Amino acid sequence: MKHGTKQRYTRVRPATRSRSIEWRTLALILGCYTAWIAAGLLYRYAAWASVGVLALAIVLHSSLQHEAVHRHPTRHAGWNEALVFLPLGLLVPFRRYRALHLAHHVDSRLTDPYDDPESYYRALYEYRRLPRAVRTLLVWNNMLVVRMLIGPVISATGFMLTELRATVRPSDPETRSKRRAWGLHAIGLIAVAAIVHFVFAMPIWAYLGSAYLALSLLAVRSFCEHQWAEAPDGRTVIVERSLLGFLFLNNNIHLVHHKHPGMPWYDLPAAYRARREEWLAINDGYVFRDYGTVMRRFGLRAKEPVTHPERTGR
Repeated sequence: MKHGTKQRYTRVRPATRSRSIEWRTLALILGCYTAWIAAGLLYRYAAWASVGVLALAIVLHSSLQHEAVHRHPTRHAGWNEALVFLPLGLLVPFRRYRALHLAHHVDSRLTDPYDDPESYYRALYEYRRLPRAVRTLLVWNNMLVVRMLIGPVISATGFMLTELRATVRPSDPETRSKRRAWGLHAIGLIAVAAIVHFVFAMPIWAYLGSAYLALSLLAVRSFCEHQWAEAPDGRTVIVERSLLGFLFLNNNIHLVHHKHPGMPWYDLPAAYRARREEWLAINDGYVFRDYGTVMRRFGLRAKEPVTHPERTGR
């Protein structure tokens, strides 16, 4: 995909929802929690295996939280939140994730460092004001290997600093809801910590290792999800197949998800296969065969510049 490629907006008919309860997703949520508990109980017998399987369960739970944000498996936002409420991944309050992710889904603003909360780009003037060491880290962070190794630290630090400013800003009308989100998150963290300590008999540092490994795996998915392009349709990737596809709940077929955010995860592959050539035309061929291709091309080479091509100033 070439930056600056011009293309018309493509209208895609919204997917209709045929069920009030998606039993397949509901069963998967139950299976995810079961796997998480089983992996935690495994720690006393096989510590390293436990840490690894816990990481996989946390990745799947993160994907299920993403489904809940988009009104799955029920049509009731409160029930969906309750089903995935426990913060197995520790870092992000569900309600903050929901608010930020829905803001991200305004496709006309994708990749904008000010308007897209999930953008990895920086405005040129802000980038130039950063210390040289930080600028170097951000350049390295655009290589997939580095993104997996230290990307979680960079992302967590940036997120926590942003959230701290947001929760202490009295002029922000949403400050109260943000504080409430963090208060609920704290309750969830206490519950997770209690289970890890009393039920799993697992050191907190070991569980932190699982959470970090999960963030590293999730970085594989987010690394190439979006790029800047002049037309919004060209900003969202398709990774056609992946061994991690199940853990990501098919979010590797990301363009289809952005065009049909209400479509359940298990319908995405068929929707893509039915119109493959059309999807490739819609995003001007921003496609990878698999994540192995992404790793070979961008494992130790920056995928794109840190600075946003259209954001030189505020």
